[in-house]
Amino acid sequence: MKLTDCLEALTDFRQDGEGNPEITGVTVDSRKIKPGSLFFCIKGHQVDGHRFAEQAEKNGAAAIVAEERIAADVPVIYVNDTQRALAMIADRYYGHPSHSLHLIGVTGTNGKTTITYLVQAIQEAEGISTGLIGTMGMRYKDHSVSVDNTTPEAHLIHENLALMKARGADSVIMETSSNALYDGRVRGCDFNIGIFTNLTEDHLDLHGTMKDYMYAKSLLFSQLGNRYGNPRELKAAVLNADDKASEIYKHMTAAHVLTYAIDHPADFRASSIQITPSGTSFTLSVKGKNYPVSMKLIGKFSVYNVLAALAACSLKGLDIVRMIRTVEQIKGVSGRFETVNAGQNFTVIVDYSHTPDSLENALATIKEFAEKRIITVVGCGGDRERGKRPVMAKIAVDNSDLAILTSDNPRTEDPEAIIREMESGVKGRPYKKIADRREAIRFAVRRAAEDDIILIAGKGHETYQIIGTVKHHFDDRETAKEAIIDLMNEKQSAE
Repeated sequence: MKLTDCLEALTDFRQDGEGNPEITGVTVDSRKIKPGSLFFCIKGHQVDGHRFAEQAEKNGAAAIVAEERIAADVPVIYVNDTQRALAMIADRYYGHPSHSLHLIGVTGTNGKTTITYLVQAIQEAEGISTGLIGTMGMRYKDHSVSVDNTTPEAHLIHENLALMKARGADSVIMETSSNALYDGRVRGCDFNIGIFTNLTEDHLDLHGTMKDYMYAKSLLFSQLGNRYGNPRELKAAVLNADDKASEIYKHMTAAHVLTYAIDHPADFRASSIQITPSGTSFTLSVKGKNYPVSMKLIGKFSVYNVLAALAACSLKGLDIVRMIRTVEQIKGVSGRFETVNAGQNFTVIVDYSHTPDSLENALATIKEFAEKRIITVVGCGGDRERGKRPVMAKIAVDNSDLAILTSDNPRTEDPEAIIREMESGVKGRPYKKIADRREAIRFAVRRAAEDDIILIAGKGHETYQIIGTVKHHFDDRETAKEAIIDLMNEKQSAE
C-alpha cells in the first residue's frame, strides 16, 4: 500500500518531504523496522518514540509519523496524536479486519483471561473458529504470538486480526484492559459484544482514582454500535449485575444489555453453589428454566466467569445445554487456580491473584474446602500501585494460618522496600518474610503437613520474574514442583 493510501485514514495531517513510498508494514518499535516500514513516534508512559526516529530511518523506515519536529530524509507526517493516527492507519492498512469478524471484548479487574478461554472453548466446540488475544498471547489454531501487554498496541491487534481472518477465523475474543482502552489501543476495533467482569482496586497508578478507572473501562461499552435493526450486526453489553458499576455501563451503551449474577436478579443467574476441592456445581437459571452445572473449575469467581461466557455465547444462538456440557469438560486455565501435583500429601495451588479482590476470592474459595492449614505465599510488583501492598499483606495474614511475604516482579524497586510497605498492613501480626521468591516457595513446601493447602499468589501463568529491567526465567509451578520433589527425595533418603 502506498503512503498516500495509508493517509486516507486521516483527516488532518501535514507532510514534510516529498515522496509516496510503498509501505510494507506498520510499527512503533525502531528495532523491528523492515525496509518500507511506516514508523510511529509514540509518547509512552516511560519512553518517547521521537527519540528513536533517527534509528528507525537508519533501519529502513520509508516514512515516519510524528507529533514533534524531527530531522529526517524520508517523508514525515505530522499529526496531533500519533497514538490515534496509529490505530486509524493500521486499521486501514490491514483492511479493516474487525468489520468481518465477530469481535468480543472482555474488560474488568479480574476474570478476563479465564472468560476469553471459556468463550473460545465454547465457540470452537460449536464449530465457530475463534482466535484469542490476551494476557497469554495472541493465538489462533497452531499460530501463537507472545505479547508484552494484556492488550497489544493497535497495529499488532489489527495485524493479527487480519492474520486470523485470513486463516479462517470467524470470531475473536480479546482482553481489553483499562490501560488499553484509555490509551486508545483498541480504536478501530468493531466490537460486537463487550463483557464486564467486576471493578476492584487496580491500575490506580495510571488512572488516579476508582472513578477514573471505572470510566476508562466504560469506553468499551460506549464504543459499541449505535444502530439497531440488523440481527447479523447485533451489538450487546454483557454486564455483571452484582457489581454496581454495571448500572453506569448500562447507561453508557446504546447496545442491547444482557446480565449475569449470583446475588441479584439477572438474565443468567447461578444459585445453590457447592464448592469442593475437585470442582463446583450450581443451578443455572435462564429465561425461567433451570439447568444443573457440575464443572471442574473451582470457586465462586469461576461461577461468575462461566456465567459471563455462557451469556456472551448465547448471543450467537448457541444451545444452553450443549454449552454447559462443554464447560463441564474444561479442566482449567493456565495459572488460574492451577494445582501442582508431584505426589505430595498436601495441595499446592498457583493463582494469578495479584489484586486485593482476586487474592481475597482465592483464599475464600480455599476456605470452602480446606481441612487443615492454609499457607499463602504472596508478593507485590514493583513500579506499580503502592497503595495495595499493605492491603494484600493484610488479606493474606487475615485468611491464612501462615502468610509468607516475598517478591513478585520487583522491577526497578528494591524487593526489601516493597516488602516493608506490605508489612505496614500487618504490624503486630505473625507472618514470615523471605524476599527471595524461590526460597519463599521452598519454605512453604517444607512447612506443609498432610492435607494443608499452599496458595502461591500473584504470578500465575508467568514464566519470568522481572528484576531491574531484565526478565529472568521463573515459573511458580516449576519452582513448587522442584521443591516438592526435593522434599520427597530427602524423606525417602532418611527412611
